[in-house]
Amino acid sequence: MKNIIEITDFLAPELDVYARLSEVQLLNREFPDKGLFIAESPKVIERALNAEYEPVSCLMEKRHIDGEGRQVLDRIKNVPIFCAEFDVLTQLTGFKLTRGMLCAMKRKPLPSVKEICKNKRRIVILDNVMNPTNVGAIIRSAAALGMDAVILTPGCSDPLYRRAARVSMGTVFQIEWTFSDENYLNELKSLGFKTVAMALKDNSVSISDPVLSNESKLAVIMGTEGDGLSDNTIAECDYTVKIPMHHDVDSLNVAAASAVAFYELGK
Repeated sequence: MKNIIEITDFLAPELDVYARLSEVQLLNREFPDKGLFIAESPKVIERALNAEYEPVSCLMEKRHIDGEGRQVLDRIKNVPIFCAEFDVLTQLTGFKLTRGMLCAMKRKPLPSVKEICKNKRRIVILDNVMNPTNVGAIIRSAAALGMDAVILTPGCSDPLYRRAARVSMGTVFQIEWTFSDENYLNELKSLGFKTVAMALKDNSVSISDPVLSNESKLAVIMGTEGDGLSDNTIAECDYTVKIPMHHDVDSLNVAAASAVAFYELGK
């Protein structure tokens, strides 16, 4: 393949996008139409390609050119493919987790909340969930357990950050998502959704209560790590739901709690 370029020096400028630009620099808030993200591993890259994200370049371990990465390479014949030996690439933080392949891709314009919610019956709201691992895990659970879309407030980690997309196993490219402003509750209610605050409050509805499953449109709201949802947000929601606990365990990690909630409320 003529577009394969071998890299022997970790400091080569071709590696800047993979090795020396931060997530914030890639996001490029000043010029969002020029924003990029890095997809890791052949499976995640393929799911991004299936969702029609445009590749800019690819970086891979040399031995994978005729191995695990071949199927991806056959789909991106018109972009530079940078390859290097393993000892060069292991200088990249976390490279061992990538299954030997990275791909820089262009971001897409995000849809509005109204567009995301059209014809949806079960959506997820992440309110200031800041850990990219949690964001990725929650999105994976949302995709797997019957949720139709995910909406994030500005304080959340970006689903296209490398760790978030990797932990999601590429489901960030399979389920619709977007960012909202902080005042999402009124917009959701105007679109016909009943709002469910997942919170550790005693005056709550059981997660298995039929009143929830009988609602035609539900928005399930998950709060930030540690503090959870604010009292004001909980007070403004239509329902407060608490997952029953045993053995004096007071709570679950937000990603674990999301899987329980989505399984029950997505039926």
